[in-house]
Amino acid sequence: RSSWLLLAPLLTPPVPVITAPPCSLCPEGAHRFQWIRNLVPEFGISSSHVKVLSSPAEFYELLKVQIKAAKQRVVMASLYLGTGLLEQELVDCLEETLEKSLQAKGSPDLRVSILLDYTRGSRGRKNSRTMLIPLLQQFPEQVRVSLFHTPNLRGLLRLLIPERFNETIGLQHIKVYLFDDNVILSGANLSDLYFTNRQDRYVLLRDSPEIADFFTELVDAIGDVSLQLQQDDTVQMMEGMVHPYQGDKVAYCEIANRRVMEVINSARTRQELLHAKTFHSSQPCSSLLSQQGSQASGSLKPEPDTWIYPLIQMKPFGIQIDEMVTETLLTEAERDARIYLTTGYFNLTQAYMDLILGTRAEYRILLASPEVNGFFGAKGVAGAIPAAYVYIEHQFYSEVCYLQQQERVQLQEYSRAGWTFHAKGLWLYLAGSDLPCLTLIGSPNFGYRSVHRDLEAQVAIVTENKALQQQLHQEQEQLYLCSGVVSTSTFEQPNRYVKLWVKLVTPLIKNFF
Repeated sequence: RSSWLLLAPLLTPPVPVITAPPCSLCPEGAHRFQWIRNLVPEFGISSSHVKVLSSPAEFYELLKVQIKAAKQRVVMASLYLGTGLLEQELVDCLEETLEKSLQAKGSPDLRVSILLDYTRGSRGRKNSRTMLIPLLQQFPEQVRVSLFHTPNLRGLLRLLIPERFNETIGLQHIKVYLFDDNVILSGANLSDLYFTNRQDRYVLLRDSPEIADFFTELVDAIGDVSLQLQQDDTVQMMEGMVHPYQGDKVAYCEIANRRVMEVINSARTRQELLHAKTFHSSQPCSSLLSQQGSQASGSLKPEPDTWIYPLIQMKPFGIQIDEMVTETLLTEAERDARIYLTTGYFNLTQAYMDLILGTRAEYRILLASPEVNGFFGAKGVAGAIPAAYVYIEHQFYSEVCYLQQQERVQLQEYSRAGWTFHAKGLWLYLAGSDLPCLTLIGSPNFGYRSVHRDLEAQVAIVTENKALQQQLHQEQEQLYLCSGVVSTSTFEQPNRYVKLWVKLVTPLIKNFF
């Protein structure tokens, strides 16, 4: 069969959606990004609880250490779990920790909840499901595996689109790894490449019970509207729940919206009550008094100097918080502010491109060179995807040049022998500052898929602490050090040649990869 036939179901034109930013940036205050708490809960923590990781190996070792130390909960959300030896070692760590919990006196306290995507997690005969079934069989009361299935893949479309291609319709793309009260936010999946030579970003939030509770509740909410993996490798919905592709789509999406928004709004209410009692009090010396009071009681808790905002994007359910916040940050960034934006897949939405080209801040955009693109060397149609990204990049660069914005908007390509590139997020440097005060880190790629098709989550980290700002600055510098600036000559190189058919097809399918 021609590979063109496989693309046929994907050629339906997208429906444009216009959203307005929620508000403008507030004037100077405790920090200028407090407007975000009008949309999501605000978690104030000490910067000493934040650690920025730099390498896949460090990420993998931390996962194993955290699993082994967990006593109450392990919550892991990812696109998929790989099937190699390193992934099996993670499963073995889970088994060992669950076994210890069973042997402890009384009823076992440890609960393990894993959320993956149904289509990606079911790919091939050996897959994420077969990796996790032994845990379900051995610890049926302690382990839950939920497989999210997009409501947009249904009916004839679901029957016609083959494996792999069905993943283009929509995915569970959130990556959060949580162990008791420690939370890792990342763009990395649970696969050997992400543990060895696929560069991503990772941040650990230690001893952060409120943040851990929020993401536990979020994963539970998505898990409740997902298919539940059974011990015999079948799947079924929770009793009374509308089926994602067999049931009524509108009813399913309304239920999912309600479950997720309940988590967001209840956490926001909890945090507002907490803030009213502590560091957001209108009394100018209230924070000093509360600190003195805690010192007197012997339970000194550091004053927050860092704020965490979870940003959720689930367009299939009508939730567009991350998009609203990102658009507002890009819109309101002042002249001489610098935004370092990175994505493994340079395929920005039209709205993001228009904001970058039409606003005043300086932009340094880091993207993958063709050789470090995750699809480089793939078989079949997928092998042409790096060329499609080159074409999209060239079009954007041409627009930058046409508008004479080359000094303000600069593209840089990540290149590293033997590695692939998957890092995403941004760092915001205010005018006159050498250090970033805000970063976005998580799963979104700033592309059409992230905004319209997939389930995504990231956090905005805002900090006044110089040491943490330095950590974030070093992270940014380390990534950008492995890059070269894009110029007109970049696209004259032989490896940047894009075939005519790729140029013709890219506008039709760019919203699916």
